[in-house]
Amino acid sequence: MLTKRQEEILRAVVRQYTTTGQPVGSKGLVDQLPMKVSSATVRNEMATLEKDGYLLKQHSSSGRIPSKLGYRYYVDNLLDQHAVTSNDLSVIQQSLGAEFHKIDEIISQSADILSKLTSYTTFTIRPDQREQHLGGFRMVPLGNHQVMGILVTDSGDVENQVFTIPAEINPETLEKVIRLINDQLKGLPLVEVMHRLQTDIPLKMARYLNQPEGFLDLFDQVLNQAARERFFVGGRTNLLGFTQEATPQQMQAIYQLMDADDQMAAILDQPNQNSHDIQVRIGQEIAGDQMLDHYSLITAKYNVEGYGQGLIAVLGPTRMSYSRTIGLVDAFRRELAKRLLDQYHHYHDS
Repeated sequence: MLTKRQEEILRAVVRQYTTTGQPVGSKGLVDQLPMKVSSATVRNEMATLEKDGYLLKQHSSSGRIPSKLGYRYYVDNLLDQHAVTSNDLSVIQQSLGAEFHKIDEIISQSADILSKLTSYTTFTIRPDQREQHLGGFRMVPLGNHQVMGILVTDSGDVENQVFTIPAEINPETLEKVIRLINDQLKGLPLVEVMHRLQTDIPLKMARYLNQPEGFLDLFDQVLNQAARERFFVGGRTNLLGFTQEATPQQMQAIYQLMDADDQMAAILDQPNQNSHDIQVRIGQEIAGDQMLDHYSLITAKYNVEGYGQGLIAVLGPTRMSYSRTIGLVDAFRRELAKRLLDQYHHYHDS
């Protein structure tokens, strides 16, 4: 554990470096510290912090910058969350107050709004769709044995997919099977729908179809599409503004990662290792390799009462303004949860 004086020096170094981007010297810190100390004392303490791994010296004659360990200590022990300004809150509320027709529109726009507020790259994940309920299912004939399967959730989301059905399934049989699905499954949580597709529903469908497995596979595909976790990215090009230490190959790998839905979603939604509901991961803590070594990822869950949890995240340089960014993330997730709850209620009341 650092001494009180060492903590104040580390705090001042992080704040100044994240603001200016320039290495910090001892003379520049003297007037920023809450206690009265000489430049020589600050210089000695900075040398100790460097020796213990909290600071780095880029060049022999330069000042010092925080190390990953220094940032970690600062975030865990020295961070004062920055309250959002009334202007920031007004921007969030006005942006989320626009008219939206689907939940996904709100989630998608949220990523763009948050990226503009932070100037970093942002991610938004909608509330877990497995908590949603089946609103109904139908199939529309398209000709040539093709049908469009349409699934509606209780949140108003619509998923559809085109399938080719076996020639032996006539329209009357198809209608009976669809009626069975709606009678048995409508109104149930999607996770329970998935369970029943593996248990009693195949036996009930056998009254109409000799081999119900093929039809169930079609329905299962639409259901999985509705229940899948989906995230949206805002400010992709913002990454280019703080990539001085990244090679073109590294940048290409990062952009490919953002397009790999399952892999990126797994990185974003890792279990929180501490008691805080806002998580900050720095460098290799993000993905366990060198790809994101020069970045920090801030993630926060938001809860839409009765409709599940979602997640928002901000990816920026390790030299990010942690206090302000965390403050924005905290305010944004609260306003987003309110807006989504209003949208769900509006759908059910309409």
